[in-house]
Amino acid sequence: MSITKEIVTERLKTVNGPDFTGNIVDLGMVSEIFIADSKVFFSITVPAARAPEMEPLRAAAERVVKAIPGVAGAVVALTAEKKGGGMEAPVPSRPAPRPAPPAAAPRAAPHAPASQSHGKRGVPGIEAIIAVASGKGGVGKSTTAVNLALGLAANGLRVGVLDADIYGPSMPRLLNIHGRPQTVDGKILKPMENYGLKVMSMGFLVDEETPMIWRGPMVMSALTQMLREVEWGRLDVLVVDMPPGTGDAQLTMAQQVPLAGAVIVSTPQDLALIDARKGLNMFKKVDVPLLGIVENMSYFLAPDTGKRYDIFGHGGARREAERLGVTFLGEVPLEMGIRESSDAGTPVVVSKPDGAEAKIYRDIASKVWDRVNEERGAAEAAVPSIVFD
Repeated sequence: MSITKEIVTERLKTVNGPDFTGNIVDLGMVSEIFIADSKVFFSITVPAARAPEMEPLRAAAERVVKAIPGVAGAVVALTAEKKGGGMEAPVPSRPAPRPAPPAAAPRAAPHAPASQSHGKRGVPGIEAIIAVASGKGGVGKSTTAVNLALGLAANGLRVGVLDADIYGPSMPRLLNIHGRPQTVDGKILKPMENYGLKVMSMGFLVDEETPMIWRGPMVMSALTQMLREVEWGRLDVLVVDMPPGTGDAQLTMAQQVPLAGAVIVSTPQDLALIDARKGLNMFKKVDVPLLGIVENMSYFLAPDTGKRYDIFGHGGARREAERLGVTFLGEVPLEMGIRESSDAGTPVVVSKPDGAEAKIYRDIASKVWDRVNEERGAAEAAVPSIVFD
């Protein structure tokens, strides 16, 4: 049985809209439907004010589509209506910063201030620590983090990865690493390694299906051990795959670790950007530099025709970056090969190093490292020198 848009549309008509006022198709809530490799892609537009309560509707639409004979999978996202020029509220005004010292070089665009290291103890041997974060799950943060790390390594840096997502560690699968880490004198852990990366993850210490039912203090204790009780050796950069959201783990990590900066990952739709904005504001409040925003699943190129589809909208992250004066790091397409290579434990930067997607990640990695060096330079320039006559 061949899958057509008409068949999918008819099935979606069985899904009631909000308050049972009709079905989601007749209410005009369903975007253009795209089908590729027996997988169905579309989004559902919902009222912004009611977005948090609409997840059951999205799940119902996904279920009825997956139940169609011949459908191998479905990608369904919620997006929100825009009002006026944009549904987002303006960023609250902050106190004016102190004037920069005369030695500080002018900046081309405003960024968050360099991270203040007072009270933050560095990790011996690690030159810079970068957090990769997202306001919500499901936006491809871990896939972005691992390909960013591989991109940095491909650009000649010594790179490690800390999987700080305690509740959903992804690095063992993404990097095809199995087994348990060894110890040095029974105390310090040796990181696992693959593709030139040094890696530590809770996924190496517990079985994949073991639920982590931990409260905040236990999570932070585990993160501290994986960060400071690991023989990382000499690294130019440690990429930290942060948990999604803005909870205790993220906030404590940002406050206690001297982060060189944070990369925010978002998809183009409005709901993802609302959550991404929360992550941006969290890092701003704790004076962690914002290295930039990556727009993941930015667009889809049909493999047979080359036609471009903006399934989840397009350009939202770029506009948000411009609005906040944050660097826009790049667009990563919704590409089957990225997902398939990630699931197989051979990320696209190493499995297809000469491909277009690998180049995108390497370019993002270059921009991230440039931003790290910019922030370093700004921090050094802001430190007054003492001269003895």
